[in-house]
Formats: sequence, structure tokens, C-alpha cells
Amino acid sequence: MWRVPEAPGGADDAAGLRAANARLRELLEERNARIAEQDAEIAALREHLAGLQSQVADPAARVQSSSRNSSRPPSSDGLAKPAPTSLRGKSGRKPGRPKGQPGATIQLSENPDKTVRHRPARCGCCGKSLKGAPVTGTERRQVTDIPPVRARTTEHQLLTLLCGCGCETKAQAPDGVTAPVQYGPRIMGTGIYLWHGQFLSRDRACRALSEMFGCAPSPGALAAAARKAAGLTAPALQAVTRHLISAEVVHFDETGFRTVGPVLESALFVAGAAAGLGGGGPGRGRGEPEHAPSGARAVAVGVAQGDSFLRAQGGVVQAAEEGSHLRPGPDDRL
Repeated sequence: MWRVPEAPGGADDAAGLRAANARLRELLEERNARIAEQDAEIAALREHLAGLQSQVADPAARVQSSSRNSSRPPSSDGLAKPAPTSLRGKSGRKPGRPKGQPGATIQLSENPDKTVRHRPARCGCCGKSLKGAPVTGTERRQVTDIPPVRARTTEHQLLTLLCGCGCETKAQAPDGVTAPVQYGPRIMGTGIYLWHGQFLSRDRACRALSEMFGCAPSPGALAAAARKAAGLTAPALQAVTRHLISAEVVHFDETGFRTVGPVLESALFVAGAAAGLGGGGPGRGRGEPEHAPSGARAVAVGVAQGDSFLRAQGGVVQAAEEGSHLRPGPDDRL
């Protein structure tokens, strides 16, 4: 900090003040130059930041967009589709088992498959041997488990015998044994159950059979077995169809499921009078009626759910079953 004399002095003092003033001017010019450089650098950084923000905003907007906040179709939501909102009101009942309802738990079996008796070898107090000591009490503990299961191969040898008349006769193979090597009905039935009953993929069902039972049918063999099993159920499906046709009220409902790729929504279920029949179709809409079982006669009795499938029936509505399906849809106009 420069101090200015209170009263004018001599020539030396004036020269000193002029030198100090010149030095201050130089310092101010240097400071102004640095400020200008910093302002330019700040402007360049702001411009770069704005470009980065615009680059981040575009993919973030695409990730957050869905059929609910953009013009994208519902099928583009994929597995991120939100769970449907229930139209049922709150009952006021607390979660869990209702009070007074009997619970269910595993119980001791009175006829176990195997009993193992465990005897202590020595006394826990004095350490003497307890061989031959009388039993004064028994505590029962049971473990329920699955024993090791492995596939078993049975060889059928069809013997050819020579009769005294000179004719040779070969034995007949048991029913179902038609090839030199094949899988039995139990292993293939288990594979079909894992595939269609538990919704494993075909390859994973075959892998599960290999890991659990030690045999690995090919995916093609499992698919052929599934087709054969479907053919065996044809008489039952025909009986169900006849029962539906003769029923006074037929119930229409649907449930959605998804596959990889385009959303395959709606397995259409038709049920009536203690019988059920179902089929699947791609998408939810007016094209679904063709997937309903042929010959099913629907009577317009019940409550409309409001789906386009029901509206496309020309008056077909959903039948209420003891009031459990009496629920309004988003559009109840038929």
C-alpha cells in the first residue's frame, strides 16, 4: 500500500510518486490481461459443457420415454411394462393368515419309510460305557428328502425260438418299445412337464433332465414327445369342446404372457360349466376371436370387461362366476 505525503515535498518525492503510479498502471494492465484470458477460457468451457449436456440429454430422454409419456407403442415397452393397477378396493384386512384360520405345517409321520436308532456310546457324566443299558426315553426327529434318482436302462432281449416243426418264432416287444434305443414315458413326461408346465425353455428342460437324472434327451426328441402327448389329449379336448357347446353360459377371459421379440400377449381362455379350453394368439385386439376353440357357442349373459376382443364378439360378454368377475373395465360399452 502506497502512502501519499500530506504536503507537497521536493522534486525527489514527485519523481517517486510518478514511478509508483507507473508501476501500478503496469500491474493493472497485467491483471486486466489475465482476466480477459480467464473470461475466454470460461466461455470455452461453458460452450463445451453445453455440448456435453445436450449429448447426455438425448439418450437419457430415450431411456425414460415409454408408451405412457411419448408416442411409442405399448409393445416397445418390453419387459419394463408396469404392473396392471388393480381395480379392487382395500378390504381393510391385514396381510397374512386370517385370525382363527388353521395353519399348515409339516407333521411327524406315523409310518416313516426308514427308522435309524441312535444310541449314546458313553455316559455324559461319568464316561462309562452304555452298552446294554436300558432305554428310558426316545425323541423323534424326521427328515423328509428325495433319495438319489438316476435313470435306469432296461434292455429287452427278444428271443427267437426254434420249434420242433422247424419254424422260428421271435418274442413280441412290450408296448411302447418300438426302437432299438429310446427314452421311456416317465423321463419324457417329466421333460414335457418342465417345458410346458413349469415354463422352462426346451433346452433348459433337457439340461434339467441331464443334471437331475443323468440322461439328456435332445430338444428335438422332447419336441416329438410333446407332439405325441398332444395327440393323446385330442379325445379329452373334443369332450371339453362338446361340453362348452352345450353349456348355457360360456365364460371368456384372457391372460397375458410375453416372449422374446414382439410382445405375444393373450392366451385366450374359454371356460364354462366346470370345463376349460384355451388357446393363444399374438396381440390383444380384434384378431383374437379366430384363436378361440371352434364351435364354442357364447350366450350374451354377464358383464362386459370392455376389451376389444369382447366388443368384437357382437354382444358376447363375460359371465360372472359367483360375482368374482364382476369388475368394471376401462370401457364397458359393447
